Amino acid sequence: MTGPRHGYAPGEEPVAPTLDAQAGTAEAGLQRAGGRHAASTDQPDDEAGISTGSITATGSITATGSITATGSITATGSITAEGSDSATGSDSATGSITAEGSDSAEGSIIQGSDSEAAAPVARTLLGPAEIRDLAEMLGVNPTKKLGQNFVIDGNTVRRIVKVAAITAADTVVEVGPGLGSLTLGLLETGARVVAVEIDERLAEQLPLTVELMHEGAPLTVIRADALKITEIPDAPTRLVANLPYNVSVPVLLHLLEHFASIRAGVVMVQAEVGERLAAPPGSKVYGSPSVKAAWYGRFRTAGKVSRQVFWPVPNVDSILIAFERRALPLESEELRLATFALVDGAFQQRRKMLRQSLSTVLGDSTTASTILTEAGIDPTERGEQLTVDDFLAIARAWRAR
Repeated sequence: MTGPRHGYAPGEEPVAPTLDAQAGTAEAGLQRAGGRHAASTDQPDDEAGISTGSITATGSITATGSITATGSITATGSITAEGSDSATGSDSATGSITAEGSDSAEGSIIQGSDSEAAAPVARTLLGPAEIRDLAEMLGVNPTKKLGQNFVIDGNTVRRIVKVAAITAADTVVEVGPGLGSLTLGLLETGARVVAVEIDERLAEQLPLTVELMHEGAPLTVIRADALKITEIPDAPTRLVANLPYNVSVPVLLHLLEHFASIRAGVVMVQAEVGERLAAPPGSKVYGSPSVKAAWYGRFRTAGKVSRQVFWPVPNVDSILIAFERRALPLESEELRLATFALVDGAFQQRRKMLRQSLSTVLGDSTTASTILTEAGIDPTERGEQLTVDDFLAIARAWRAR
């Protein structure tokens, strides 16, 4: 949920360099994405070991007293405390976790080995505390202008990935990856991910975060406005994104127009917008987005999403929209443009009869009535009653004159 986004004024969009996440930035990622209390070497012994944020180390963490954090405790080495070891977030180490007192976490305890020799467990998704830490470190204050609402719930991330049916053979394009919540979930499948991010800070940090959490994962980050992009490395096969709410439909239609290789996908959008995209003819919410989406394929709702899985919590509900592209284009690009012009005209005055609402596009009401009749459409119908095939029939009759 979105996520970042598309707030640059025309002509001010940044140049779109490509950042490769496989360029050996693991150490930089550890330094920049570790949280409020990051360290690149073993933590020195500390009598108390108390933190009000998160504690992260690339070595080991040792204290003769207790280790306590209101965020998470993470170490690539071991965590040892003669007192107690507690965290309100997660408690993880690739080495061992040892506490002569108690070992507790309100979140999860993940470790390589302890006195019972537990097997290593990889942490591959970001938690709420880590997301807030990253935002604070980067100076990112989520704004409505850029449509920034970051997903902080791992279950929601995996739900999106499951609905999208991603496989290791896919190349997925993600728009507005933000701090990387969904990106990491997509990479878990083994698929290649191309992330398009307009915010420079987020675009620079994402490869570092991914390298830390999922070393060597096939990620490419492109810093650009998704509404302007026309080329993507390795033709994408799927679109999966928490789209910025303020530009969700334009971005979706732009990508479907310019990347015929996208065969299917799942997008998270504002519930009202999603219901319009998937609406059938004759329904109250059927409109221009419904017809234009139907030009490219079949769209359906795939479940509501709670507001509470986002940070900050949005003022609107969200929904997942899944789609499958048509095996073959409905018609030529020329007729697509003509059809979309008719759709825009019909829904700008949706309560008027087609002979009136299309009079501006087709010349006048008399000409509109003639063309509609030639297309087999009753001139007294309204746009909300027509299918995409009906609009296409009108476009063909119009272009045939």
